[in-house]
Amino acid sequence: MPTARERTALWGRTIFRVLGQNRVSQAGVVVTTATGISMVFLWIMEILRGGQEHPYSGIVLFLILPAVFVAGLILIPAGFILQRRSDRKAGRQNEPPPPIDLGSPKFRRVLTFVAIATLANATLVGFASYKGLEVMDSTAFCGEACHTVMAPELAAYKGSPHSRIGCVECHIGAGAGWFVKSKLSGTRQVIAVALKTYSMPIPSPVHHLRPARETCEQCHWPQRFSGDRVMIKRKYAEDEKNTELTTVLVMHVGGSNAQGSVGIHGRHLDSGSRISYTALDERRQQIANVSYLDDAGKTVDFASKELKPTAEALAKGETRSMDCVDCHNRPTHAFELPHRGLDREITAGAISRDLPFVKKKALELLKAKYASQEEATKAIADGLTAYYASGYPDLASSKKAEIETAVKAVQAVYLRNVFPNMKLDWGYHPNNIGHEDFPGCFRCHGGNHESKDGTPISSDCEACHQVLAMDEENPEILTQLGLR
Repeated sequence: MPTARERTALWGRTIFRVLGQNRVSQAGVVVTTATGISMVFLWIMEILRGGQEHPYSGIVLFLILPAVFVAGLILIPAGFILQRRSDRKAGRQNEPPPPIDLGSPKFRRVLTFVAIATLANATLVGFASYKGLEVMDSTAFCGEACHTVMAPELAAYKGSPHSRIGCVECHIGAGAGWFVKSKLSGTRQVIAVALKTYSMPIPSPVHHLRPARETCEQCHWPQRFSGDRVMIKRKYAEDEKNTELTTVLVMHVGGSNAQGSVGIHGRHLDSGSRISYTALDERRQQIANVSYLDDAGKTVDFASKELKPTAEALAKGETRSMDCVDCHNRPTHAFELPHRGLDREITAGAISRDLPFVKKKALELLKAKYASQEEATKAIADGLTAYYASGYPDLASSKKAEIETAVKAVQAVYLRNVFPNMKLDWGYHPNNIGHEDFPGCFRCHGGNHESKDGTPISSDCEACHQVLAMDEENPEILTQLGLR
């Protein structure tokens, strides 16, 4: 019966003979061992720290190190193959492989070692692959790995209603097919980032996005009857009191009910693909024609009276069936215009209305041109502080805290909407919801599209909403509805 020391020595000789016959295999053993130990150690550290502390840590821990580990594993058999080819060319006689003999202690030792090593390697690679997919599907990977390129989209995402939804839920969705497509597209994007050949700003819309029926409608069902919804919109005048002006609308969201398809959703997003259109431009703002399937099952074609494109221009245009993103084109990455951003901050209480002309002065500072976000941040702080120090010295002292809070809020509006290094300025990305700041609904409902018999696409305001109050101070309707 061999002693423990003899068994250890026997194991050592066996391992050396199997793995140490050539330098390539030796390098593979060293690389695999070193990266394996590093991965396990760093994974344990990540667990103890409660997760990733840096956007690149996941890439290193679950993509780069595992790739090096697998490369080391490949080197081991590659070394055997190269060695045997070298021996054959040199005329050296290779030792025959050991016989498969489970009764042989040597064979059992080799088999046991290979089984344990294979299990350990499979466990490490399997865990790394699983975590690697998690990393590639994470918001940090999508939004922070390429800081300059995706910084605007990430900033807009963080302030959106979908900020708790992972990027992949909308951009990829379920299933292996679109996952593979997205990663192939991602490879092209990585090359563009490395070579700095990407567009500035990142163009929109995304023309190869998965259909909304396969992503948006997994959570939102436009055919569901939602009826009417009250919408309250607040904005603030550029006067000394920053007067609050309120608009109250009843939106006819609609859906499907016993009477059929009604309201905005029912008419535009019927389950039968009721509408298709042709856009002449990449951004889908110039609508050349619209096809509509009416309640009688007849298709009616409406052509633009203003655009009048040639046959060649029409052929180059994009024809698509209308879905959610044709109106909700910025459901997550929604960029604001400066006055909208300020209204949002004032409504939230971040900018005090007790500061005279704060809306007017902040708007002036936001609309100025700056070479960088850092320059803008400093100019906004200096400008707003100096304005109250010179024009309202008593107030600058008594409301110092409110002014400092307002400065941070105005800076935040700029920092989440304007990125000079990506050439992204106010209003670059149109928002198709509504028609106040961009054409939006009026791309089709502006009275410029007619059928062959001269019938225009409806531009009746009451078809979509009922106005209960328009830019009113203290509208009585809010009291009547019990909303104030």
